[in-house]
Amino acid sequence: MSSHENNSTLEVLPRNKEKIKKIWKTAGILLAITAVEFLLAFTMERGMLLFAIFIGLTLVKAAYIMMEFMHLKDESKTLFWSIMLPLIFLVWLLIALFKEGAEIFMYRW
Repeated sequence: MSSHENNSTLEVLPRNKEKIKKIWKTAGILLAITAVEFLLAFTMERGMLLFAIFIGLTLVKAAYIMMEFMHLKDESKTLFWSIMLPLIFLVWLLIALFKEGAEIFMYRW
């Protein structure tokens, strides 16, 4: 029988400053977009413009998260848009259904 050596030592690699900088940059960009949403929520009056801005900023954040965390920025643009276009149409569908449902509700009363 052959004997196997069990080397269970942990090797610590030096920090990769470039990766850490990229993580902080990503967190900063998402924080900035969220801060703009937060600021607009308390300064603008409620209405379609505010909702449109929120939906637009949410789609921007979703696209940025897809590009960074799903590593789609290195892939072809076709793959990115094949994910984003259905998302945009899904958001449009939800808005249309809510608006239509509200109109039907108001018509019945």
